[in-house]
Amino acid sequence: MSGTKTDVKDAVDKLKQNEAVDKLIDNEFWMSLGTGTLKIVAIMVITYVALRIGKSAIRNVFKVRSRSPLKFTERREATLLKLLENVLTYVIYFISLMTILSTLAIDVKGLIAGAGIVGLAVGFGAQNLVRDIITGFFIIFEDQFSVGDYVRIGSAEGTVEEIGLRTTKIKSWTGELHIFPNGNITEVTNFSVHNSIAVVDVSIAYEENIEEAEKVMQDLLLSLPQKYEDLVNPPELLGVQTLGASDVVIRIVAETVPMRHWYMARMIRKEVKLCLDAHGIEIPFPRMVMYSRKDEEELHPREEKQRRLESE
Repeated sequence: MSGTKTDVKDAVDKLKQNEAVDKLIDNEFWMSLGTGTLKIVAIMVITYVALRIGKSAIRNVFKVRSRSPLKFTERREATLLKLLENVLTYVIYFISLMTILSTLAIDVKGLIAGAGIVGLAVGFGAQNLVRDIITGFFIIFEDQFSVGDYVRIGSAEGTVEEIGLRTTKIKSWTGELHIFPNGNITEVTNFSVHNSIAVVDVSIAYEENIEEAEKVMQDLLLSLPQKYEDLVNPPELLGVQTLGASDVVIRIVAETVPMRHWYMARMIRKEVKLCLDAHGIEIPFPRMVMYSRKDEEELHPREEKQRRLESE
């Protein structure tokens, strides 16, 4: 009885091997495999072309809108452009994946139905993902910050590179790229919404005439807006800020366009230095007075000799 079962099993295995060999040498099998491969390659090429064309079309639409009466701010347009490109990428990739699965004779409808059922089961575990997407939507809808803005989120500070439906990317000025899930963004400081203030302290020597120095700097400050477009108004000379050990500190403040206060502070310092030099007004530098006992003996030999005699 056992011998009969073994013979049947061997016959079945041999039949399967013959079927496999027949399939490998079957021309129709290789034709269908080659056709499927070509279809998949064609789908990938079409996906790439569709992405290029779609992104180009989105950019062209925004260029046309820039000439229309109804306009968005530049920072708002940059944010919406990035967002639409991301959404387009997700949609095209999804359609491409479904098409490839259909080419491989996989039941896409059943897969989508099963995915819906699985999605309900996994939904409770995907709460963070849903929160990230909803938060990302409100960040864009409320215009809390946009691409190109200089912001501080938590301990990270830098320029917004991208705002997606799930994450936000911030690049610091030293090159680090910080990626935040939108749901974790609870507090944002945006430095690019309102004008910035540059604060410059200028030191003048005590020997100089402070009123004359202030008049010279005031005349200079009134001429700076014609030279620097980043200045919103002429810089304001507030007056004496502090009295230092060897200098009088005069403070200047200037309103600039957003995030240009660092640059303008450097330019104002340069202009003030050149102006004071041209008028012969000295900016103080550290000084040290040396006292030598030997020099004193040479200058006052009689007094020193008399002091020695008295001590004896």
